[in-house]
Amino acid sequence: MHKQSEQVMLGGAGNVVRNILSLGASCHFITVIGDDLTGHTLTAKLGEEERVEPYLITETGRLSTEKSRFVAGSQQLLRCDDESQQAISEQSETQILELATQSLSESALLVLSDYGKGVLSDRVIRGLIDAANAANVPVFVDPKRTNWAIYAGATLLSPNLLELQQACGAKPTQDTEITEAARHQCDMHAIQHMLVTRGAQGMSFITHDNAHHIPANAREVFDVSGAGDTVIATLAVATAAGLALPDAMALANVAGGIVVGRIGTATIFRTDLKTALWQQQTIGSGRKIFPQDLAHAQVKQWKEDGLTVGFTNGCFDVLHVGHLQSLQDAKSQCDRLIVAVNADASVTRLKGEGRPINAEMDRAGLLSGLDPVDMVVIFREDTPEQIIARLQPDVLMKGADYTEEQVVGRDIVLSYGGRISLLPLREGYSTTQILQRAQKS
Repeated sequence: MHKQSEQVMLGGAGNVVRNILSLGASCHFITVIGDDLTGHTLTAKLGEEERVEPYLITETGRLSTEKSRFVAGSQQLLRCDDESQQAISEQSETQILELATQSLSESALLVLSDYGKGVLSDRVIRGLIDAANAANVPVFVDPKRTNWAIYAGATLLSPNLLELQQACGAKPTQDTEITEAARHQCDMHAIQHMLVTRGAQGMSFITHDNAHHIPANAREVFDVSGAGDTVIATLAVATAAGLALPDAMALANVAGGIVVGRIGTATIFRTDLKTALWQQQTIGSGRKIFPQDLAHAQVKQWKEDGLTVGFTNGCFDVLHVGHLQSLQDAKSQCDRLIVAVNADASVTRLKGEGRPINAEMDRAGLLSGLDPVDMVVIFREDTPEQIIARLQPDVLMKGADYTEEQVVGRDIVLSYGGRISLLPLREGYSTTQILQRAQKS
């Protein structure tokens, strides 16, 4: 094999942390690492993240877990694991329990991500669940053991179907069988709720009295790595934010469906969820709003159909007739027009505090209702360079207040034979002018 590129990212419990952060929440992260290069890399990567308080306990002689995946295109060829699986020391156990107990006072929820690597020992699991119960903090567990007695007192267990089958010593596959098996485990081990992830069959949420079964979001699966991490992170953040568990499960199902369409241990963002929910809940114009992974697939299909794809971008904070006329001009130069919209945080960085006036999904929704627009995508960066590189439009368009050399993405589009077009501006129309007139009145 010839290596073309290499990417280092947080995996395992670190991926749960990444997803919690990308959804806008903050967290404490407690784990055990070795005094090695992987451990130092992990420390550095966490140092790049905001809103996380990492407590990394170092054990001399222990290997920090590192998984190397070899991928060609969208296919994983092999995986090489370098890790320790022996139990951590009693001293490390004590440190975990002390740190976690201190953190519970400022935490809305406790997540135990059990990968069977020795960090979550019997003493640690029991100590954490008991401490959380005493503090009235919900406990969500992604289990690895086959005997779930150790998780007694947990608020929710989130096994996949295989893990449920291993725990109950049978092979339930139908809704009623899964409900019965999960409920039996909950009753036997004093577990309040269970969320069983079932791959292509969706998810089942079981309590003592009720069962909810929801199908998976249908989409092409590229990589299931870390999907379980995304599910429990989304479930935890949604629950901590006040969502009822059945609703949090539905949101986690959407999140899991999105990340399996991406390569590697991907993260989910609030924009992804907003877009997916918008598409589920609306008809007609709302279906023009695409998450970036689905946008890529749609653009590919358009090009295979021989259609010319155009692209323009902006904040579109207060939509006005100048915007409409520019979009009409843009559509006249292509068969399909993509409009990329800055996310809220991006607008604030570019325009300052007090902007945007309208939230990103409202801006995207208004644009999707315009006839010239065929697709709306939201991007979080300050510029659309990354999404231009991914979608590779045939025509990149921007207002004539720019020169061609100033257009972001120009070199990318020209590199594969695309072209740049500057759109004429209409005098007297700008969001800034509208806001100034509104303030004067």
